[in-house]
Amino acid sequence: MKLRNRRSCKRLCTLLNESKPVLGMVLASIVGAVLNILYKLIAIDGMNIRIFIAYRLIIATAFLVPLAYVVERNKRPKLTWIILLQAFMCGLFGVILSLNLVMESIAMVSATFSAAMSNLVPAITFIMAVCLRMEKLAIKTVPGASKVVGSLVGIGGAMVFTLYKGAMIQIWPSHPDPFHMNKSISSSHANHPSNPALGSILAVIGCFCGATWYIIQGKMSKTYPCVLSCTALVSAMGTIQSVILALCTERDWSQWKLGWNIRLLGVAYAGFLRKLAGLRPTAPMPQQAICLVGVS
Repeated sequence: MKLRNRRSCKRLCTLLNESKPVLGMVLASIVGAVLNILYKLIAIDGMNIRIFIAYRLIIATAFLVPLAYVVERNKRPKLTWIILLQAFMCGLFGVILSLNLVMESIAMVSATFSAAMSNLVPAITFIMAVCLRMEKLAIKTVPGASKVVGSLVGIGGAMVFTLYKGAMIQIWPSHPDPFHMNKSISSSHANHPSNPALGSILAVIGCFCGATWYIIQGKMSKTYPCVLSCTALVSAMGTIQSVILALCTERDWSQWKLGWNIRLLGVAYAGFLRKLAGLRPTAPMPQQAICLVGVS
């Protein structure tokens, strides 16, 4: 009996160990889905998007830099100007352009729409990688055919979601206010007017910027193969860029004020938990679909 229990425990441990990548992807998807909803609530509350991104990166960098220094102290290769340039470009495309465009799209349309459009990122990344000869098409092989079919399905799904508008299913009363949002600017039309056409364009451009980020990140991971240090370096570059952008575009210092409300929750969640759940070199294609289901 004891021998049988030991075998069962061993099988369970083996199964859990083999399922770590899948469980990690699902966890990151759930965290990302919650973050998309928080983005929308923060936009409704009237917080400046660039200031929110600056705060998010500041918290993420403050958390990642000491962690990377301790964990990968004896593993890091020498830092070169090429690596710094790659980190700067990752911060530019992955933070300044991609994040700002995606958040503007969420504010103008919806969190569900943005999650659906994010299905374009893996497809665009694959197409760009093939064009840059970083990836072989190999359509006659099973992996190659799977990538092509997955890319077509992702693009088709995003187009259907953009062009088709079905009936609204309201399960519970809309516009809840559990976080005491600012009533004077709680309308999404105050600072972020609803504009589905412009929001769609921004989402597509954001997808291209995100795909460019993954391409550069793939190159950087080969020359600087330390996940924590690489993420911390990109986060630091993004912090510098986002703070400069926020200071140049927003002169109202009251926007930088955080209270015990949805703004503080969103900044803390995005800066700490989302970055912790998103420590990965690339974004798997199924993750976008899981995120869409979670937001919906």
